[in-house]
Amino acid sequence: MSDAAQPTAAEVRAAAEAVKTALDRHLAAVERRSGEDDPAVYEAFNELAAAAEVYDELLYDRYDEVTPFEIPGEDSLPPYTGPEEPNAISVLIRRDYAVAEPQRLLAQAQRIEAADVEAGTGIGAGATGTVHGALGTLFGEFEADEIASRHKEFGLEEGDSTLWVTASDEPADPGEWLEAPFEHVDPQQVVCRFDVSTVFDDEDDEDEDDIEDLVTTGLAEDDDDIEPLDTTDR
Repeated sequence: MSDAAQPTAAEVRAAAEAVKTALDRHLAAVERRSGEDDPAVYEAFNELAAAAEVYDELLYDRYDEVTPFEIPGEDSLPPYTGPEEPNAISVLIRRDYAVAEPQRLLAQAQRIEAADVEAGTGIGAGATGTVHGALGTLFGEFEADEIASRHKEFGLEEGDSTLWVTASDEPADPGEWLEAPFEHVDPQQVVCRFDVSTVFDDEDDEDEDDIEDLVTTGLAEDDDDIEPLDTTDR
């Protein structure tokens, strides 16, 4: 960062004062909390995290120094405040794929199309001549879970995926949300969430590297001295 873009000492001082104020508000909210999931505590926590993050950035930009604070990532969910006994749930799933082998995808879609034509249920060749046409054929033929389990066979490469289970008091009316199915999701209604990403593999690799360093540097006499890594699915 250039000198002209650096924050002033006064700005850093003001950010530090903001952290102190946020600390006082957070403590006061905790002292007055009405229950385990008090929204006032949650709000004060977020304000404190935001103030600490601003201070940390300004401190680094101005003085090339850091704080010992670790701000939780934004992917953490707020406390659940939905119904204690949900009468209905919604399952929201996102799976990302890369079209790694377009020719394999096209070939698979053309086989499906040919089988449909032979059975008299198809509309003729031509619908699978493009990648987007082939994808439409593939996802029209197979359930999403089957595609997930056979993605390599279809020329696809898995990316990140996430599954959210949200609770509600009553089931939605038929057709109620079809125009915008993924809007208006209340994070506080999420019962549970499961994420899959290669970034978790990278973290596990780093942990394994740390263990190897301990063994090779003599800090551990053998592998038996190292407790196994927690490999619970995220």
